[in-house]
Amino acid sequence: MTRRANPTLIGIFILGATGLALIATLLLSEGDLFEKRREVMMYFDGAAQGLQVGAPVVFLGVKVGTVKQIQLGLNESSQQFMVPVRAELDPNAVQGKGGEQVDLGDPAVTQELVDRGLRARLRMKSLLTGQLYVDLDFHPEKPAQLLGLRPKISEIPTIPTTVQELSRRLENFPMEKFLADVAAISESAQTILASAADRDLPTRLESTLRHLESLAATLDTRGGPILDEVQTNLAAMKQAISTADDAIQRMGLAAERVGELVKPDSGTVTTINRASEELTGAAQAVRRLAEDKSPTIHGLNEALREIARAARALRLLAETLERQPEAIIRGKR
Repeated sequence: MTRRANPTLIGIFILGATGLALIATLLLSEGDLFEKRREVMMYFDGAAQGLQVGAPVVFLGVKVGTVKQIQLGLNESSQQFMVPVRAELDPNAVQGKGGEQVDLGDPAVTQELVDRGLRARLRMKSLLTGQLYVDLDFHPEKPAQLLGLRPKISEIPTIPTTVQELSRRLENFPMEKFLADVAAISESAQTILASAADRDLPTRLESTLRHLESLAATLDTRGGPILDEVQTNLAAMKQAISTADDAIQRMGLAAERVGELVKPDSGTVTTINRASEELTGAAQAVRRLAEDKSPTIHGLNEALREIARAARALRLLAETLERQPEAIIRGKR
């Protein structure tokens, strides 16, 4: 007779298995199961081969999120295909100065970072597998091109990869002209090397090397006297420079002394000013004496008139004595 299963034991077993599955899920999610995630959109130009769902989103070398959706879209304004990528960012990945959490997915924070130059770019994760990841970094020199196709989700502008930039620069490169120029240069080189004059080039080079060796030997032989003469000239030049330095220093000292002498408060300037004042006073006194109405000039004029009258009297006396010498004894007749 077959034994009937106990429903109670089956229920306990199912509940235990469910609890273990829930605990395992919580452990594997490392506590992130109930955390609120922030979504951001990024629109990449060109192919995104190698980017897969689950690829990391790295900000300054630190993983801050995961790629959740990759689509193919069409930019209606430029009529070009693009790759919209939706990613979830960890709101607790960045800490502020005071330890508070900085939510990268917050629209205000995202807009502030974008204004500071935050850009998204695809980078190679592995050269062997060709896998890509999303790299977030600051590139303020790159303009922010926002599409705004999903206004409810924050958008991070993207920039092309290094390979894409290089390919864009090479798109307008005149490769055919470049190859034609290279071919022409190669033909010209072959023509030059095939000429008879160029065949003797090794012989000429050997002769030139021999001349150079001879010149080096001559320089070694005559280099000693030349170096001695150069050293003598350098010593004489050094002596001349030293003499010139001494003269310059003396001139500087003389200039300093002259500067001290001509200072307004120096004794020399004071003495010169006093002598100048005395000379000015003497000149004024002489000018006053030389005036026509001065007493000195009047006295001198009277003295000169008296001297003139005395001279006239002496002249008359001399004439009288010449005519009448006896007048000294008898008197004038």
